[in-house]
Amino acid sequence: MRQRTNNIFMPPLNKSEIPTVNIMGIDLFDGSIVDAYKIFIDQISGGQKMNYCVSAADANVLVNSKSDPLFKKVLKDTYLNLCDGMPGVWIGKLKGAKKIDRCYGPDFFEYFIRNSAKEDVKHYFTGGKEGIAEKLRFECERKYNNPNVVGTHCPPFRELTDEEIKEIAEDINSKNSDIVWVGISSPKQEKYAQRLSKYTNVHFFVTVGAAFDFHTGNVKQAPRFIQRSGFEWLYRVLAEPKRMGKKYLKVVPLFIYYNLASIIQKKENV
Repeated sequence: MRQRTNNIFMPPLNKSEIPTVNIMGIDLFDGSIVDAYKIFIDQISGGQKMNYCVSAADANVLVNSKSDPLFKKVLKDTYLNLCDGMPGVWIGKLKGAKKIDRCYGPDFFEYFIRNSAKEDVKHYFTGGKEGIAEKLRFECERKYNNPNVVGTHCPPFRELTDEEIKEIAEDINSKNSDIVWVGISSPKQEKYAQRLSKYTNVHFFVTVGAAFDFHTGNVKQAPRFIQRSGFEWLYRVLAEPKRMGKKYLKVVPLFIYYNLASIIQKKENV
C-alpha cells in the first residue's frame, strides 16, 4: 500500500494496482478499513473525480452474483469490493490473501466520517426510509463532529426512471459532493449507484447497506463479538425473522457450497 510522505500524497491507485483476492469470481480487497481509507483520501486529494463505485460485499452479495449476470458485471466493473463479512475473510486467507480484514460497510462508514471530519471531503447520503438520511446527517455532526454532509435524498422503493436518476445526479453535482454514500439493500444499491455514476461528478459512490439504519438507531446492530464470530447473519435472522429468515437460509448454504466446490476443484487440478 502506498504511504504518504511529509504530508505529500502519492498518486492515486489504479484499479489494477489494488491488492485483491478472487472469491466466487469477484475480486475482494486484500486490506483493512484503514488501508481503504488511505486509498480514498489519496484519490480525493490528488486525483480527478472519476465516479468510482465501491461495494461492501458480503456472502449475500457474492451468492446473488452467481445467479444474476447483470449484478456480477456491476461488481466486476466496481473500483473496489470491500470484504464485508468474516466468511469472506476466512476464505480469502485460505486463498493466500495477506492483509485481508473485514471492511464492514457500517464500520467503514463510521471510520471515514469520524476521521475525515477535518478534511475537505463533502458527503452526500442517499437511501433509507423517509427522513433517515437527514437524521444521519444530524448524527454525523453530533457524534463525529463532521459537519460536511452537503445533501441527502430518500429514493422511492421502486425502479427509478432515467429522468429521476438524472435529477438526483443533478442535486449531487450541485452540492459539489466528493463521496455519495448509498444505503438501500443489495443488489439494488449497487445497480442504483452505477446508474447514478453515469451522470455525476464525484470521487466515489459507496454502498453500505444497513449503515444508515444502524447509525441512526433505527435498527439495532449485533454486538461486536457476534460480528467477529461470523454469525451476525444468525443474529439478524433472530431479530427480523420474517425479513431476514428466507434470505439467509438460502445464502449461507450456497456460500458454503460454492466455496467448498472451488477448493475441491482447485485441489483436483493441482
